[in-house]
Amino acid sequence: MALTDEIKQQIQQGYRDVLAGKEVRARYGQRLMIAEIARYMGDITENDGQRTSPASACVVEAGTGTGKTLAYLIAAIPVAKALGKTLVISTATVALQDQIVLKDLPDLRKHSNMDFSWTLAKGRGRYLCMSRLEARLHDEGNGDSDTMPLFLLDGPKGEEPGTRAFFEEMLASYGSREWDGDRDHWPEQIPDDVWRQVTTDHRQCTNRHCSYFDSCAFFDARKDLDDADIVVANHDLVLADLALGGGAILPEPENALFIFDEAHHLPDKALNHFAASVPLNSTRQWLKQLSQALTKMQPFLAPGTQATKTLDRISGASREVDQVLTRVYDEAEQNTGWEFNEERRTAQWRYPEGALPEALAELSAEARIATANLVRHLGALADELQGAFDERKDHEIDRDTAEAWYPVIGSFHSRAEDQLRLWVAWCEQGEAKPTDNETESDEADGDGAAKKRTGYKSPAPARWAVRQRWDHAEDITLYSSPVLADSLLYSRLWSRAYGSVLTSATLTALGRFDRLRARAGLPESSRYLVVPSSFRYGEMATVEVPAMSIMPTDDAFTDALVERLPDLWAGEKATLVLFTSRRQMQQVRDALAPEYPDLIITQDDMAKGEVLRQHCSRVDEGRPSVLFGVASFAEGIDLPGKYLHHVVITRLPFSVPDDPIEASLAEWVTQRGGNPFMEITVPDASIKLVQAVGRLLRTEQDTGRVTILDRRIIARRYGQLLLDALPPFRRVIEY
Repeated sequence: MALTDEIKQQIQQGYRDVLAGKEVRARYGQRLMIAEIARYMGDITENDGQRTSPASACVVEAGTGTGKTLAYLIAAIPVAKALGKTLVISTATVALQDQIVLKDLPDLRKHSNMDFSWTLAKGRGRYLCMSRLEARLHDEGNGDSDTMPLFLLDGPKGEEPGTRAFFEEMLASYGSREWDGDRDHWPEQIPDDVWRQVTTDHRQCTNRHCSYFDSCAFFDARKDLDDADIVVANHDLVLADLALGGGAILPEPENALFIFDEAHHLPDKALNHFAASVPLNSTRQWLKQLSQALTKMQPFLAPGTQATKTLDRISGASREVDQVLTRVYDEAEQNTGWEFNEERRTAQWRYPEGALPEALAELSAEARIATANLVRHLGALADELQGAFDERKDHEIDRDTAEAWYPVIGSFHSRAEDQLRLWVAWCEQGEAKPTDNETESDEADGDGAAKKRTGYKSPAPARWAVRQRWDHAEDITLYSSPVLADSLLYSRLWSRAYGSVLTSATLTALGRFDRLRARAGLPESSRYLVVPSSFRYGEMATVEVPAMSIMPTDDAFTDALVERLPDLWAGEKATLVLFTSRRQMQQVRDALAPEYPDLIITQDDMAKGEVLRQHCSRVDEGRPSVLFGVASFAEGIDLPGKYLHHVVITRLPFSVPDDPIEASLAEWVTQRGGNPFMEITVPDASIKLVQAVGRLLRTEQDTGRVTILDRRIIARRYGQLLLDALPPFRRVIEY
């Protein structure tokens, strides 16, 4: 659809209105980004609403200060509305998701004449389930409750003091509408083990048959999804929808224009989403819980009914799974070259090229058959229970029994399906085959096209095992993961979406888009743009590499940090020190904290928000503050102006060498005649380093300095590549 004069006028006028309304100046980079996205969307050709032009994406790297969100909203909303497509904006973090919904979209509508509606989409597991909350409160201290099976999976009660009072407060807040049931909107962080007790998933939810359906937080949040012009989602939800075939939760990809903000997270999110694992002993314990639940359910079912027969089949299938898991455990325990780390009491074993020993491969095939059998029978029982909700038909199961047991069986069914994914992945031979909802035609149209397009065969999946020892128990967990997300994303997303825009401050590695193009499987016809920054880097900050005789690879490096850091933060009001090792961070803190009381805060001392609040409070009071952090603080914090003036990078952020997915990728690159260090390790480190350095300058008024204590950045051949990929700060290098 060529951009009409009317659409161009809407975009231009909308931008002028926002600038005038907010009394801000136009930014060159922002204008460039608006024009690029509008042109890309205008170049998509269609016939009767279906894209006819080749699959493509628009990739825009734009640093802090560009105003990315406003740029893509201004450009995309008029085009999406003219096309009749839903604009799906996907973020990696809840914080950005809430910012777009609560600030950016209301701001745009307030200051422009654009007319649009929007809604927020999160997964079911982010919302309160009133049915489970009521059951939890009812069962507290009521051991013989009929709904007791709901909590067989929750572990012992009373682990959290005041739990009942907490749940009562939750009920009161939701009932009075002070809280909307969204986990992320509760005033304090809710621990995972507590939240699991009051939320649900699609397997346990009885949907319209639930007595709380009309007041359900999840369905209340979804009411506007079909009618909204803009849906704000997150990467995990988009991937979950694609795994279900697309269009199950969000609009179908063919009818959507996607904007992926924080897009550098998307390939790794995809890998995590399609990974699978099975803890062997924990699963055997879970099978005991299943057996207990079936025994408790038996009296509620009439003898000789289909449901009773299915119950017997589940019991038999469960015993078969238990037997094969015992044999898998024995085989893995006895015939694997475990080498234990004494400190963590864990050992990891990766299977080179994903190839399993013959005995383990045969047992995996048995486990796949047995688990598939269990999944089938649990699914049949769930269907039987669900059928009881239909009041138009006579049924062997009464409705009260169905309401009590459907969520329980649904939960068991869901977990069994998760286990089956691992065994299916462990039984695949050669190249990755279609997963879950992919068909052979999907592979031909999608994965095959991706392989042809990129000119190489996809690597075999990574397969590994981890053995853990505790004081009174141990377990072996089996894992599988794709090594690259290229084929998955191409076949499920890029080849189907009407249009896709990817943006972030860090999409290039060493100044090139090659890494993202390969890992995300971006189509050949994609277009790429790096938006120039409005920051005057050379005037605003320096990057300094002081003289140090100790390298990070030396044993004495921790002692060298303890000696050097006080000189670096002396005279500074706000310093961030970034480590690549949590253990090293704690060692340095323990050595320096007694001498510098009330100065150092580590990110492990308390919740992230409280750490940042205390840091800012100290600075506001005129006291110096030093933050110690690891990877998540190198990317996910925003401390503008006086709250951060000095970033100290203790060590170049090279990835951990024992990561099995990275090791499998390196193995594959080596087989192809490549250099894994230069093709994977250095580009990955470059992105992390740019993100870390990006903590310093958040506005055009900020100033400060970056100190890098890792001399490899000037002493090694690759160091110059890393240095040149940083923003053009004024350099101060000591020799």
